[in-house]
Amino acid sequence: MAALDLFGRRWTLRILWELRDEALGFRPLQQRCDGMSSSVLQQRLTELQETRLVERDAADGYRLTALGKDACDEMRGLHRWSQRWAAALDQAPPGSSGPAS
Repeated sequence: MAALDLFGRRWTLRILWELRDEALGFRPLQQRCDGMSSSVLQQRLTELQETRLVERDAADGYRLTALGKDACDEMRGLHRWSQRWAAALDQAPPGSSGPAS
């Protein structure tokens, strides 16, 4: 339940996703997250550091820990599914609510 609580917080998954390939400084990360407020970003980064998913390196900025990389590896499956879902929605006939109709 703790993981669901953490990942359910606004912006948490986005921050992890943006850090999946490289370390980023605070401002570049904020820009990639559509300019979220600096206070929210700081709060989420603090939470992610406390839960050992993100670490701060003075030279490179914020980066994923081994646990953070594991979480992103799991998110890749969800990302692949979301692409299939979006494609299915694009193919749905007009007026339908999608593949579940």
